[in-house]
Amino acid sequence: MNNLTELEKMIDEKQFKLLRTGITDVNPADIAALIEELPIDKGVVLFRVLPKDMASDVFANLFHEIQQALIERLSAKEIFEVIEELFLDDTVDFIEEMPAIIAKRVLANVTSETRELINQLLKYPEDSAGSIMTVEYVDLKSHLTVAQAFERIRRIGLDKETIYTCYVTDSERVLKGVVSVKTLLLSEPEEIVGDIMDTSIIFTTTDTDREEVVLLFDKYDLINIPVMDSESRLVGIITVDDIIDVVQEEATEDFEKMAAMSPSDKPYLKTSVPQLAKNRITWLFVMMFAAMITGGIIGRFEEAIMVVPLLMVFVPMLMDTGGNSGAQSSTMVIRGMALMEITTKDFIKIIWKEMRVGLLVGLLLSTVNFLRVYLTYNNNPDILRICVTVSATLLFTVVVANIIGGLLPIVAKKCRIDPAVMAAPLITTIVDAMSLIVYFWLATVLLSI
Repeated sequence: MNNLTELEKMIDEKQFKLLRTGITDVNPADIAALIEELPIDKGVVLFRVLPKDMASDVFANLFHEIQQALIERLSAKEIFEVIEELFLDDTVDFIEEMPAIIAKRVLANVTSETRELINQLLKYPEDSAGSIMTVEYVDLKSHLTVAQAFERIRRIGLDKETIYTCYVTDSERVLKGVVSVKTLLLSEPEEIVGDIMDTSIIFTTTDTDREEVVLLFDKYDLINIPVMDSESRLVGIITVDDIIDVVQEEATEDFEKMAAMSPSDKPYLKTSVPQLAKNRITWLFVMMFAAMITGGIIGRFEEAIMVVPLLMVFVPMLMDTGGNSGAQSSTMVIRGMALMEITTKDFIKIIWKEMRVGLLVGLLLSTVNFLRVYLTYNNNPDILRICVTVSATLLFTVVVANIIGGLLPIVAKKCRIDPAVMAAPLITTIVDAMSLIVYFWLATVLLSI
């Protein structure tokens, strides 16, 4: 059932039994998408007819604005049923995005145990491993037999985020090993968990940056990872679905910063026009004033331009090529830093490599440009000197743009600024100013203006 018109008709005609029967076979993510398309009052009706266990899965897939609207309209009992069925990490994600009044209402309608766990997770820094972990995991003791381990999994596994990987701990919650359900299934019932568990554990800590956790998942092909506190006790796990969310959020944030926009945590179509304008206007002002600098440089060489007007024909090409070259090198360095392939200690290697790349690319571009300019404007008596001026400036621009593009992200990281900020717009502004100064200086010298 995914026909929106049919759905609205059933809600209007109060065919709730038929609606409940038809909706139970639909994937929770698809039901969430239907609720988001409906007017909020009808969306609430559809949400209320869902079975309790399905309602929590649907709620976890909704945008934060729809979640807030639902909580505002649900009764205390309904809030309790939804939140208690949610996995704890989904509950924390939801509460973090809610206004204080909504968060208080939610916390007031859960058990004291759930409230304590939520408050515990909310204390971790926003971008840390602790903020995205869940405490709902299966723990075993090393002395249990395989048969006893399965008994425990059956008893407690229903409310856990995952049962595929089980964590073997001692009485102090210190992690001793991990064992997968596959290993348990393939072992004899009387075997001891401590004998078959894997003791080479890949783990993270609560204060680890979540981007570093993403790299661990990528490097070791993990589906979940245990999280330890400062005393090496197991306090939670992070699952791959949460890591996918982190990857999407971090990638979106970097793209927006590289395009000189303030990051937004809302989808494009869900973001208001004033908010989109606010996210963009600051850097547009910065770049507008920066463009005035390049305009000022051109103004200073007005006499040279009046003597040889042809000089202006090549300004857009020089500026665009410099900006593009800088953007290419900065993108490679930023990506390398994100994947931990490059550190701030590598700045000498980066400068040396980007200088050589710039020389090679610049020589090819300037040679082609020399021929193009000469063949196009060979009726000009100063064409050879103009060709040399443009081509030499182009070579200089590409080399400098590559070096600056590779160096600025490193400088940003050293200053504890997001390297994505040092991307195309800022690099373009710096390179444009330098290339124009060199261009017009060379023109005045070579053309004796």
